Amino acid sequence: MKKNATQKIYVLDTSVLLFDHDAITNFEDNDVAIPITVLEELDQFKIGNETKNFEAREVIRFLDKLSGKDGLNRWISLGDDKGHLKVIMNTIKPNKNDAEEIYGSRKNDHRIINTAISLQNEIKKATVVLVTKDINLRLKAKAIGLISEDYETGKVKNIKKFTDGLPVINDIDAEIIQNIYQKNHIHENGILGSKKITNGYYVLNNCTNSVLARYNGETDHIEKVEKKYVFGIKPRNAEQTFGLNALLNDDIKLIALEGVAGTGKTLLALASALEQKNKFDQIILARPIIPLSNREIGFLPGSAEDKISPYMQPLWDNLAFIKNQFKANERKSKILQELEDSGMLTITALAFIRGRSLTNTMFIIDEAQNLTPHEIKTIITRAGEGTKVIFTGDINQIDTPYMDEHSNGLTYLIDRLKGNTLFSHIKLEKGERSELANLANDML
Repeated sequence: MKKNATQKIYVLDTSVLLFDHDAITNFEDNDVAIPITVLEELDQFKIGNETKNFEAREVIRFLDKLSGKDGLNRWISLGDDKGHLKVIMNTIKPNKNDAEEIYGSRKNDHRIINTAISLQNEIKKATVVLVTKDINLRLKAKAIGLISEDYETGKVKNIKKFTDGLPVINDIDAEIIQNIYQKNHIHENGILGSKKITNGYYVLNNCTNSVLARYNGETDHIEKVEKKYVFGIKPRNAEQTFGLNALLNDDIKLIALEGVAGTGKTLLALASALEQKNKFDQIILARPIIPLSNREIGFLPGSAEDKISPYMQPLWDNLAFIKNQFKANERKSKILQELEDSGMLTITALAFIRGRSLTNTMFIIDEAQNLTPHEIKTIITRAGEGTKVIFTGDINQIDTPYMDEHSNGLTYLIDRLKGNTLFSHIKLEKGERSELANLANDML
């Protein structure tokens, strides 16, 4: 198949296909090449219940359907206005810049680089680009002269638009603030200007007074936000007050609490869930397991509960903090124990709720920045009637090797849904854990 100088051939690494099984079709009218080494790696990932296993199976099914009765060792059309796809065999070694010789080892990464180099040598008029989520693989490819890029689909370019600090609007007329206090809500009438967004939270301020407010896009009103206590926990700053307002609002079904460690994200979500226990049949706290040193939890001794316990400890710590607000014989302390004993309050690994349909549930997902956009979507589509979903996390603290602050699921969620009537995003900035924790966040 002939290529002209304007065409590109994108060579996809395994990490791209495990990140997004639809990646093959996301390169417009350019051609896509898959090294045979990538197919071998996909075969290793096809069994299991994690997201990467699901992605691997979906890619394999897609390729099988695309190939039909024909082979994949020739260029096959991906459809109208799309390019073509081919699986590239490792049959021709590069005459120069052999990655296996340069880097001195026969690793799959080096075979993938060699496949891209061989393709470039074969089709000289086309521009060959190696696409990978693996930063080190990109560096190795670039070091020997191969063009290499990150997978950009779903990546949020401008994160500053929702990572700015507390939205303070100054020079608000004193009469407007007085009316909000007296009437609890007023028509927006251009008060918020360009910062107006549905379920957005604001500090309206002038030289002598201020008010905390939320914009209701359905009624076009600015509503007063009052400080509320929930299950022994009181908000310590404006952001926490905003967070609790969203968490207690029945009309807001999906919430993203974003901020650095110690800002109270998970604590507020848990306390608000306990406060609303009579509204839900179940309260679930979950977090993704990110194994240390890339070792799966199967290597750990003990039962499944023993294996996940160390990863769930931060969630138990928040529950313990709430418990400590009450004496053992107090009514709320007994309620907490009853919730645990009955199974209504559950703390578990996110993988353990995969596939479930959650009805009338308060579902809190911690460390959501370590989820892919597809995982975020999958979780939300599990929500049945009466369910509220809260994601908490810090987009600047990614613990997985193939994502960053622009490509993780929490960033994707905020970018796509901000301004929707069912969604609210609150950024928590002020650390409330301790002076020492604040010192570390600010100075280290």
